[in-house]
Amino acid sequence: MSHRDLRVVVGPGAVTDLRTADELLSRSLKARGVTGELVPTASASEFETAVHAAAPLGEFVVVPGSLSRNLADVAVIRVDFGQCESDRSAGVRAHIRGRGLGGLRYAVDSWYFHRFHPPTVVTYGRHPQQRVEMRIPSGPGPFPVAVLIHGGYWKPWWDSDLMDAMAVDLTARGYVTCNIEYRRPAESDWAATTNDVATAFATIATTQRTHRLDLDRVVVFGHSAGGQLAVRLAADTATLRPALVVSLAGVLDLRIADQRRLGDGAVSAALGHRYSDESEVYRRSSPIERLPIGVRQLVVCGLDDEPDLLEISRHYTDRAKASNDRVDILESPGGHFAVIDPESEIWQQTAERVSELL
Repeated sequence: MSHRDLRVVVGPGAVTDLRTADELLSRSLKARGVTGELVPTASASEFETAVHAAAPLGEFVVVPGSLSRNLADVAVIRVDFGQCESDRSAGVRAHIRGRGLGGLRYAVDSWYFHRFHPPTVVTYGRHPQQRVEMRIPSGPGPFPVAVLIHGGYWKPWWDSDLMDAMAVDLTARGYVTCNIEYRRPAESDWAATTNDVATAFATIATTQRTHRLDLDRVVVFGHSAGGQLAVRLAADTATLRPALVVSLAGVLDLRIADQRRLGDGAVSAALGHRYSDESEVYRRSSPIERLPIGVRQLVVCGLDDEPDLLEISRHYTDRAKASNDRVDILESPGGHFAVIDPESEIWQQTAERVSELL
């Protein structure tokens, strides 16, 4: 196998139809211009043999299924199709869990972007999720800074790998990209989530000289639930103020999002209780309640996204303008993930608009 080959070792019984997994893997590899193979195993001993055979070839993917194995001695991306606790073994760089069989596609992307566009990891705490992945463009700088905050309705099954493609695209456009990972409420609490985002943002500024950052041109992108975190960050930050905040299909009104139980009740699950007019945590956390933000904003939403999110984006924009915030809205065909897909037209429009605004 060459450095462009990916091996995926599958434990016994982890998939029920190997054809489906193999087709999905083949499409995912082809999309990134790389090759690889699915290695199914029929027993624990066969799985162990396959893992040892793959280990010398560099990072690979394991789907252990029901098998229990310490992954400290190999460099892997672990995939579990169902929801489970995070594997913090020393050898596990990324644990993709709770995304169904589609987790294989995310694993291919994670392997590809970290092999061919490796980031510099900056930690801002002791927890494994307290980290920022930075990518630096070539050239003397100083560079504008793009801070990325991923979504996933604040649930632990969605990580910063969602923003890898966008980070690589923005780096190619001349930005230092800072892809923030943070603790999620289900495994910590809401305060940990918001504090992590604020601390990560402050930590980025400390690398100004090392990475040649232009802190007068900082843009914060937040996707979905990350849009809420991005706007709240801008509202809370008193020292380093971003020049622009971009909401990409953001959850910008937590009252509406909770009342309509978006994300299967994700808002109340994250914040700890249902919305009420008296709730201080909702007042501080809901972007629409924080207006005016006092920072230039761009609100982006695909016309094929959930109607609730499109409505929220439009209503938020109207309210922001009425509060005298400078805010633009960009709407174009595309679904919820098109807004972070560099291959989509709506992302191309977004990147060009951001460049103009900065």
